This record gives sequence, structure tokens and C-alpha cells, in this order.
Amino acid sequence: MSSPASAFATALLGELVRRGIRDVVLSPGSRSQALALAAAQFERAGLLRLRVRIDERSAGFLALGLAVETRVPVVVITTSGTAVAELHPAVLEAAHSGVPLVLLTADRPAALRGIGANQATVQPGIFGPMARLLDVEAPVDGGDHDADAVRLVADILAEIAGPVHVNMAFREPLSAPTPLPDLEPGTWHDARPRESQAIPVLPGTVVVAGAGAGADAEAAARALGAPLLAEVASGARFGPNLVPAYRELLSTGNFGDRIERVVVFGHPTLSREIPALIERDGVETIVVRSPGIDDYNPGHRVQAFVDAATVADDEAAVEAARSWVGRWVHASRQLLEQPEPLGAALTDDYAERAAFAREQLAEQREPVTRRLLVEAVWRSSWPHDRLVLGASRLIRELDRVAPGKRIPVHANRGLAGIDGTIATATGIALASQGVGEATPGVTRVLLGDLAMLHDAGSLLAGNGEPLPRMQVIVGNDGGGTIFDSLEVAATADRALIDRVLLTPQTVDLAALASAYGWEYRRVETRGELDPALTPTPGRVLIEVPLARRDPRVA
Repeated sequence: MSSPASAFATALLGELVRRGIRDVVLSPGSRSQALALAAAQFERAGLLRLRVRIDERSAGFLALGLAVETRVPVVVITTSGTAVAELHPAVLEAAHSGVPLVLLTADRPAALRGIGANQATVQPGIFGPMARLLDVEAPVDGGDHDADAVRLVADILAEIAGPVHVNMAFREPLSAPTPLPDLEPGTWHDARPRESQAIPVLPGTVVVAGAGAGADAEAAARALGAPLLAEVASGARFGPNLVPAYRELLSTGNFGDRIERVVVFGHPTLSREIPALIERDGVETIVVRSPGIDDYNPGHRVQAFVDAATVADDEAAVEAARSWVGRWVHASRQLLEQPEPLGAALTDDYAERAAFAREQLAEQREPVTRRLLVEAVWRSSWPHDRLVLGASRLIRELDRVAPGKRIPVHANRGLAGIDGTIATATGIALASQGVGEATPGVTRVLLGDLAMLHDAGSLLAGNGEPLPRMQVIVGNDGGGTIFDSLEVAATADRALIDRVLLTPQTVDLAALASAYGWEYRRVETRGELDPALTPTPGRVLIEVPLARRDPRVA
């Protein structure tokens, strides 16, 4: 028995491999069986890296994480019906972040649509403007499947900058054994053109780095002689011009009021001070476009958008700006400094040394605060690691206090939703750690309890697949305490806030970790933090109980 579905599915995946695509994530289903079985054959032949997840939402975010780390499009395979809709959260994030995904969703031929068939709905256009649509007719006997696959892949990968939805009709027989083609895997090349525009060095300039900005923002700040206001998930939180305490300084007239020009890289989302600055009269803003469907434009006040930026070579102007940068950097350091009381530790006076020792022991026994937690995670992470930050209160806490360090940091800030954080981090971990090879580095995921529970199903790995080194660090304050910092907390009834915003929970995270095969650690005191964050092989869930209100944290 032959199956046009299997013949075309095999030709399609083969052409994707020829074009340098190596990662496939799939969820099981009947209508998509030709694609799934072909992918399994390619995996067996060592031509694809395949991950299988039972939950399509988790699969979508796993693919997103793989694509973020590898910078290569990742294929997602699902069956028809509700399976396709489950991809929508990941599609939204990928569209707004400009992450390339190839969504191969199985469907029925046109004649079997709209007749009440099982697991059949209107799939073409289901993602609206969030994904480019290619609706593919069912392959037939006698068709030139190889040529059709070449044409389709060319359409899929043409300037791919986000999700592409390839809705593929299949008719029965839905699969049959089909040999793999003889092929040589290719290398991915992103051929999208990017025109660069020169930016002159001008006094009163600051560089803002939002999510996804990367090292280009730091290089531009140095070339412009400008303070670097880099969010913690920007990939630019390092360098001599870095101003970690940018929020506080923007709120003071001695600094914020003297800004005349803002150059933005990435997608800033973590403060209100940045959009307020851009919307202010007398401030010129240039945005270096990021991948994604929206240009960053608070209040529609941005004067210019460029695809890439270079800085005019003007050493004299940069030298003149040195005092401007120096004031920002010095003031930021003063705000963040926490002097260590070393005098008593070095004294010869026994009583003073004993008192100091008692103080140190008392400190080690103190409950963990949010600031202590985020500082410990940042301190424990290094360039060979990966740090993934959930859309929780903790990312903002870290953004306030993290000093400069050139480490890879990611957060799903396209829409800043709590969806899929663990799945995204798993994809990043698998890609960065050589797919199970004995490479150094651990992927740490720092998130709140609600974000963790929202994606608890992603703790489940595919049977027989490599398990990356991961630490999921849950700051557990029993609900969504981020709402306590919003205006609503000062106006609404406390009981109503707790009921519908805080949404308190009492899940046994130790039992949850055990159910999914993760090691569990509980950290309650300051002295337990650093040892718990020490990397070990395998996957660890670290629960850190936090008070709902912490007077020691701003």
C-alpha cells in the first residue's frame, strides 16, 4: 500500500533538512501520522533532532526556546482540531518576538471540512495576522512530491521572521512505509537584508536596551559615549557604560531631565520610566527595529525607525561625553552599593569578633527575601549557563539590583505572558547543552509560583529523550503578589483582590516534582541559598518560600 500523505511528508521534511532545519517538536495525533512517522525515521537516521510532547501548548513553547537559542527555524507538528488552537499562545509570543517557527498542522481535505467531522474546525487563518498562512491541498497519487516539497519549502522560508502556519490536508490512507531520500543536511542561512543607518554622537544621549537587544546595544552605548540603560533580559547588561539603577536616576531631575535623545534596542517592558521618558516633550527617540510584528513606539512619539545602526566615528565627541556617562555610572553604583562590615571580622578584640560571628550566623538564618533570591541566582550564573526569567514579580526585582555581567538571559517578553516559561527554558537548555552531550553549564529558570503552575505540564520530558541540566527556581509567595504593587491594591477591597487577582494556591511542590521525576530542594534561609543553586546533573526544582509583603525590598 502506498500513501501520498507519507510520500509528501517525507519529501517535505527532507527538503527542510536540506535547507538546514534540524529541530522538530511534535505532539501525537491520527491526522498528522505521516509527518510524525517520517520525522521519527529522520531522527533514527541522525538527520533530525526530535522531541515529543503530549501537550501542544508545551510543544509550541519548547520549539520557541529551541529557536531562540539556535537562531534557526524550528518545526512543530500537530494533528487537527483543538491541537492547532493549543499552539496559539506560543504563536503569539513568537510573532511579537520575531522567533521563526514552522507550524505543520494536519487537516482534512476541503470536501471533508464543514460537515461536522471529528476533530475538524476552520484551521486556515486560525492564528489571524500572527502567522503567515500556507494552506496546502492534499497530495494525490502520481504527484511530483519532491518538486512540490521544494516549492513549498521555498515559500515557507522566504524571509521567515516569525511563525509560518502550513496547514496541510491529508486524505486516507494517512500513512504507509516510505523510504527516506538520499540527502545531505544543509546549513541554515538567514538571508534577510538589513540596511544600516549612521547615528551621530550627540550630547545628552542614552541607549536603552530592552528584551532581545543583545551586545549591539552595549557596543552602541560605548561608541556614542552614552549611558546604557539595559534591562536584565536584554543581553546587554554589561560594559563600562552600564547604569543598573536606571529607574531611580530617570526619576530625578539631575539625570532624567537632561536627556535629549534616546536610542532604543530591543523591546523594553520592565519599567514605566522608559516609556515616560520617550513620551516627554523635547526628547528625540530613534528605535532600532527588533524582529516582531510591532515597532516599539510609546505614545507614538518615536521620530525614527532603523533596521540597524552604526555610529559615526567621532572620538572628540565621545571624549566630551565622558563626564556625562561618568555621572550616571557613579550615581548608579552609589545607589546599589551595600558596604560589607569587615572591620569587626579583622579586629584583635575577641568580644568584637564574637559579636560579628553571631551577627553573621544570624544573617545566615534569616528568611530569604526577594532581593536575596534574585541576587543569589544572578551571582550563581555564568557565561556558560543560561538564565530564563518568568513573567513574575522576580524579574522586576532582579532588574532593579543586578550588576553588570555578560551572561545569556532570556525572557518571553514579546507579550510578557506567564505561558510556557518552563517549556521555553527546556528548549534553550537542550539547544545550549549540545542535546544531552557532556557539556558544561546549567539552565536556571527563575519564576513565581503561578507561572510555574501554569506550565507544570512542561516538567514532563519525552520518554527516552535527553534530559538537560536544569534548575527551576520557584519563588513561592502563595499567589500573584505582583498585583499588590499596582494601583488596584490601594482602591479595591482586599478580599476581592485575594479572590480574583492574588489567586492563592497551596500546591505541594515536592509531590509535583516527584511526580514528574525532578529532584526537589527547599530553601528557607539565606545560608541555604548558594548551596542549593550549585549545579548538579539532572533536573532540580528549588522551592523558595517568600513572604507576601517584604518590607526589605523596594
